[in-house]
Amino acid sequence: MQLRSRYAAAALALLVPDVLALLRFSCSQLVVERLDPLVNPGVTGSPHLHQVIGGNAFKASMDPATVDIPSQATCTTCTFAEDFSNYWAVLYFQARNGTFKRVPQKGNVGFESSKGGMTIYYTPVISGQGKVTAFKPGFRMIVGDPNNRDASKVPRQLTFTCLQNPMTRTGETAYFPKQPCPAGIMVNVRFPTCWDGKTLDPPDHSSHVAYPSSGTFESNGPCPATHPVKIPQLFYEVIWDTTQFNNKADWPADGSQPFVWSFGDKTGYGNHGDYVFGWKGDALQKAMDTNCNINCPQLKTQTIPTGNQCAVQTTVNENIDGWLTELPGGMPVDK
Repeated sequence: MQLRSRYAAAALALLVPDVLALLRFSCSQLVVERLDPLVNPGVTGSPHLHQVIGGNAFKASMDPATVDIPSQATCTTCTFAEDFSNYWAVLYFQARNGTFKRVPQKGNVGFESSKGGMTIYYTPVISGQGKVTAFKPGFRMIVGDPNNRDASKVPRQLTFTCLQNPMTRTGETAYFPKQPCPAGIMVNVRFPTCWDGKTLDPPDHSSHVAYPSSGTFESNGPCPATHPVKIPQLFYEVIWDTTQFNNKADWPADGSQPFVWSFGDKTGYGNHGDYVFGWKGDALQKAMDTNCNINCPQLKTQTIPTGNQCAVQTTVNENIDGWLTELPGGMPVDK
């Protein structure tokens, strides 16, 4: 645990040098299938595929009016055992012959034994200034837009890192890396940190939250008057193990990069993050109030192997692995 904390501290120092407190933990893969209770509630077979992590209450319909996630979940893939939230994303490789292969996720620094998944961060404030209000039951949000293909519309908080080694934390771009990455591709998703204080989940899943009105979260920028309540910065890193696809002889003949999101985006500009809050009771608020720094005695924990055992059965019967002639769901790829 001490070695893991040193790794985390070293990596974080490159990202946010003034941070004094945060949660950093691993969440392994829960299931991979075409369900999206946020954008396509109740639909078995959503338009595109997701690789989901978190609590096993995940299903096609998660209406907060009828589903209390922490009480219905019986396990979580996260190492903080009171986090039954769900988070998701999926990446594919498209070979020169046009076929597709799902890119596996791998554990981050300090979490190498995880079954894929993500590294999750919750940061209260930078430099120890002020307090934040933890998310409430029923809270959901999306950052980014899967339909976007315009570089100028990508929030600076959504990036890709071409990993030269597991500790690489520089050279972030808004687009997919254009050269093979020796240690994989890391996707970075930083959610808004200001809330309107009342709306849990608007129809667009995003207008109730905002980034600081000036400056940045890292510089402790103020929240806009329309979204005055400071919330934790939710940030996740997803490491895609692209190393098996680094042979450029398999890349498109025109030399373009070969990776595509499961929703058909080859630019990377459609990078986005989905979040369904599911912490138990006041656990997250307690952690934010006590300024836990990576480890948090106030929270219940479990080992990575225990989290790896949590899973749900797939409900959409289709081939998502092996070499495919099209993306799952028949999702077209941008030309």
